[in-house]
Amino acid sequence: MNNHIIEITERIAERSVSTRTCYLKKIEQAYIAGPARSQVSCTNLAHDVASASDSDKLILKQRTQHANIAIVSAYNDLLSAHQPYGNFPDLIKKSIAKKGHVAQFAAGVPAMCDGITQGQPGMELSLFSRDVIAMSTAVALSHNVFDGGLYLGICDKIVPGLLIAALEFGHLPAIFVPAGPMPTGIPNKEKAHIRQQYAEGLIDSDALLEAEVKSYHSPGTCTFYGTANSNQMLMEFLGLHLPGSSFIPPGSDLRNALTERAAERICEITALEDEYTPLGNMIDEKSIVNAMVGLIATGGSTNHTIHLVAIARAAGFIIDWDDFASLSKEVPLLARVYPNGDADINQFNLAGGVPFVIKELLALGLLHNDVSTITGQGLEAYTTMPQCTGSALTWSEITHTQDKTIIRQGGDPFAKSGGICLIQGDLGRAIVKLSAVPAAHHAITAPAVVFSSQEAVKQAFEKGRLDKHCVIVVKNQGPRANGMPELHKLMPPLGVLQDRGYNVALVTDGRLSGASGKVLSVIHMTPESIAGGFISRVEDGDIIEIDATSGTLTVSADLASRAPNVGDQQASTDQLGAGRNLFNGMRSRVISAEEGATTFQ
Repeated sequence: MNNHIIEITERIAERSVSTRTCYLKKIEQAYIAGPARSQVSCTNLAHDVASASDSDKLILKQRTQHANIAIVSAYNDLLSAHQPYGNFPDLIKKSIAKKGHVAQFAAGVPAMCDGITQGQPGMELSLFSRDVIAMSTAVALSHNVFDGGLYLGICDKIVPGLLIAALEFGHLPAIFVPAGPMPTGIPNKEKAHIRQQYAEGLIDSDALLEAEVKSYHSPGTCTFYGTANSNQMLMEFLGLHLPGSSFIPPGSDLRNALTERAAERICEITALEDEYTPLGNMIDEKSIVNAMVGLIATGGSTNHTIHLVAIARAAGFIIDWDDFASLSKEVPLLARVYPNGDADINQFNLAGGVPFVIKELLALGLLHNDVSTITGQGLEAYTTMPQCTGSALTWSEITHTQDKTIIRQGGDPFAKSGGICLIQGDLGRAIVKLSAVPAAHHAITAPAVVFSSQEAVKQAFEKGRLDKHCVIVVKNQGPRANGMPELHKLMPPLGVLQDRGYNVALVTDGRLSGASGKVLSVIHMTPESIAGGFISRVEDGDIIEIDATSGTLTVSADLASRAPNVGDQQASTDQLGAGRNLFNGMRSRVISAEEGATTFQ
């Protein structure tokens, strides 16, 4: 093992002694010997079995060595990634019945599509939907009649929300069941170019829509390496998926075989069997570090500098952005998947995918192999790729990359650092993702142009006000201000400015996520504007110097002498529509982005 990885892991464990001890005590108290339903009253159990089939009733009424598995699904047919989940419950129930156990559909949880809500009022609900999903899952599991859980979710806030809740019920084993990506559409790089053409007024909305529907065109996960696909990668690094299962296409024989095997496996790791694997004990400090290493090595979504913090807190661990920064100095970039390269997630998987990345990181001593996983083996089991021959599901080891332009060996990385950097300075602490930013743009010194919304930036761009070297500052976008929406409407115009030869950068207390691209973007600024952060004191013309390599940001102004300026933020949030007023309570109690932007305290 790399000594620095060991030191960071030990640092997290030492920092978390008190919180982890409390967590383990909580899940130990929740443990039930025998089937969980044996502990409820006859009236309680009668309600549980009332709608069951006659055969399931017989099993559930026995209260003996037969498991009852909860299915919690984020299915809806609005999200392309989740539409394939429609037939999963029947497939799962049949597989579990063959083993003499029962599965019950415990709950459907809300699942919103960030792609649909980008730039819309609904995007201000997106981050908080993670905590709503966690609470919805907790409601399902609160019936206390389940011996394990299968969690069906893929996209941005959904997997973190499901996992946070599953950890709250950490005495139960858990397996996450993916559904797979859609087939490759038009190249992501071409899609980005067309968006920039539209931003410049070179094509009309009909041409833009035609390109978009060729990119997002069928059931399955979007094929760029955003938060949804980063979620799937992390589930493998955490040992919560079956090995190599993240990016197998929906509806294929292999996908169905993997779903069936996941259903069988959850029955084998309940407390009723010898391989009992409670989630709360399985996820430890080594697992958390493995997840962070995987994120850095693959150039994954910056959203996980928030979500992984919240997930770790749910398991009793305290991690922060210093940990990400320390790991990034040790972990090389081994994958280039759009927006960090030209390939999409299907091409990444064909090149060796997650199994090959894990293999190389283990060889470099950058991952802990001695962790618990749903396979009953260490992380080395995740260096294999599944295949289905006839009715037989088998795994074979990935020995080499099929395409060095997409995945590199550990000794020949794309970059020595994974590129998730911590920025500190006059405005506070923030995150930069450098893996897609050309080296020539890793530093900038330019005057600030200050805005309070991405729509205002777009209008300034269209009027030609931004045709110059500048640092775009967008304040009032943090979790307490408006739910911390993703600001992807900014990327096409800023990309155009950079292509025109201007040195530009973005500084914001908002988010950009896995689609962060070629423009230097200092995001998640903490403290946020509305919480008194100095980002609210920046004025037009202040000279901002950013050096992402050294991790510094300075402002040539006496910010301490200025009063905060959040404008009419409070007035605007008092009149929110589109459901946003229902989330006022969550905005008022949410903690900072670096603390996981969670409302659970």
